[in-house]
Amino acid sequence: MTSLIARRLLQLIPTLIILSMIIFSLQHLLPGDPALMLAGENPSDEMIAAIRAQYHLDQPIPVQYLFWVKGVLAGDLGMSMRHNLPVLDLIILKLPVTLQLAVMGIVVAMVLGIAGGIVSALRPNSAIDYSANVVSLAGISVPNFWLGILLILFFSVHLGWLPASGYVSPFKDLRMNLATTVMPAFVLGTAIAGIIMRHTRGAMLQALESDYVRTARAKGLSEWKVVFKHAMRNALTPIITLGALEFGTLLGGAVLTEQIFTIPGFGKLIVDAVFTRDYPVVQGVVLVTAVFYILLNLLADIGYILVNPRLRG
Repeated sequence: MTSLIARRLLQLIPTLIILSMIIFSLQHLLPGDPALMLAGENPSDEMIAAIRAQYHLDQPIPVQYLFWVKGVLAGDLGMSMRHNLPVLDLIILKLPVTLQLAVMGIVVAMVLGIAGGIVSALRPNSAIDYSANVVSLAGISVPNFWLGILLILFFSVHLGWLPASGYVSPFKDLRMNLATTVMPAFVLGTAIAGIIMRHTRGAMLQALESDYVRTARAKGLSEWKVVFKHAMRNALTPIITLGALEFGTLLGGAVLTEQIFTIPGFGKLIVDAVFTRDYPVVQGVVLVTAVFYILLNLLADIGYILVNPRLRG
């Protein structure tokens, strides 16, 4: 198992190099000149030249890339052109917000998806099975922004139970923190719950028809032990990988949800950075999100091996 993890870590090096090149190159496709935007109205040529020299914008793109990589390896993601703050400080400030939403969202998705998939697989072609499939399809099909607006109208406007927008740190007021994050977390989790439910159902149906399950039943084991100790353990092996990948998707894909609920996380940060041509922030946020996604893939591989001992050889 140690050698497998070592191989996975070595494979990350070329992946990260290629990824850094893509991230740095794509942001130059954004229209507009950041130096002109920073200079304000009626800037002088000297002011524009000074800004370009400060941020190495007067250098060829390969040289700019080397400056950026050198800083990243030293833990320096650059300075925000808009906020005049280190990009790393902005990420440290915003990342916990999106992490909380992603964790809450994946918990909602896993609970609803796995429970729905197991129940659906235990009663195939029944009313419960059809209902679960309809619900999962609806969760996948309904746009996040539309569901978010409906939740705000119902729970905030009509019932007045939850705040419509905003965010409160859990260190300041835990109750208000949960009140401001429960709706966006549910919105993020529902679509993924539908995906997980369909995969769980298929994996459980396959496991319940396998030889080892028939053998367990022939030995007289209770249905509860057959389902949860034998079938579910093997069925959940691919769900671990799927859950890790979807968690990475939540980290980088909560842009619309954060905008609807006015959550000051990664989504709002990168949207503002794109509109203001704040290249260092765009690069830093995308890089951190991508690294998280790659590490989650590695953790998924490790979890896959831990759950399935046959892969440890």
